[in-house]
Amino acid sequence: MATFEEQTERVVEALFSDLLGEGESDCRSLETDSGAPGQSAGEPPLGFDPVVVASRLRRMGDQCNMDFERVSSEALAEVLKGKMEEFGAAIDSLSRSWSAQNPELVYERAFLSVSVKLLMHVAKKVPAMMHPNQLIEVINGNSQVRSYIEACGGWENLDN
Repeated sequence: MATFEEQTERVVEALFSDLLGEGESDCRSLETDSGAPGQSAGEPPLGFDPVVVASRLRRMGDQCNMDFERVSSEALAEVLKGKMEEFGAAIDSLSRSWSAQNPELVYERAFLSVSVKLLMHVAKKVPAMMHPNQLIEVINGNSQVRSYIEACGGWENLDN
């Protein structure tokens, strides 16, 4: 069984492939190459499919209605200038603000939605600055979001 960090890496790589239009063949081979113990390479993955999870994340990002060009946030302004070291701080700040404005939206869902939406926005504006590791580190480094995903039953059950 892959660790949470390994699953996050696969999900984010599938999301990047989708956003960049590279298809899903890399993620599919990654999944079957390292499948569950006792699972032969030709069998479908058991439960966890990073492409499906990435698609769910993308839908969550599509629900984020923030206009990043009009939001006042110092960290966001730095990210939009290409300073990606502020990526995590920008996501956290924007997520807290958005969930405070929408009480029905829990912080963790706001965090995932904003992170995907900001990723898509930055990928369009400064694609050379965006790397999967930035989002992987932001998700893996947020214990609150990790606990939320694990409470859902893991990535494969997020938004089922």
